[in-house]
Amino acid sequence: MQLKLASSLSCSWGPLQWSQQQLAELSGLNVRTIQRIEKGQEPSVESLKSLAAVFNEEFSTLKEQGMDNVISETQSAEEILAFNQVRKLKGFYIHLAQYVLVIAVLTVINALTTPNRWWVQWVIMSWGIGVFFHWLQISERFGLFGSKWEKEQVEKRLGRKL
Repeated sequence: MQLKLASSLSCSWGPLQWSQQQLAELSGLNVRTIQRIEKGQEPSVESLKSLAAVFNEEFSTLKEQGMDNVISETQSAEEILAFNQVRKLKGFYIHLAQYVLVIAVLTVINALTTPNRWWVQWVIMSWGIGVFFHWLQISERFGLFGSKWEKEQVEKRLGRKL
């Protein structure tokens, strides 16, 4: 699969006008990886997944159709940041659901096997701390690394307002 870009060596990615460095930062890929893909090298599954996340596309869509239609779509950086924030929120809800389910099962096991010794409390507390910190990470309440902060960081790197 070859990624066709607006101009294969122009360092701009379609109508988004992202440099290779900016796309690398948004996708978490190395700039060299972006350059190799641009020159026609077959991207790895991990690279495709990273690019799919940036362009808000399903991985299977990219694998089947190539990236021509994805890169040509216009998405603002604000939209991409919003989608990324929603993905983080979804990840938190999945984490919370796993916590509740596993704690419920472990509590039943604890009650049936060793009712005099409640070892499950340590699991509840330790995993609960992890869930709490995950919530802090995605929460907008304290302004720590939230979408506003992300937008400011993108503006700072772009050198302009979004």
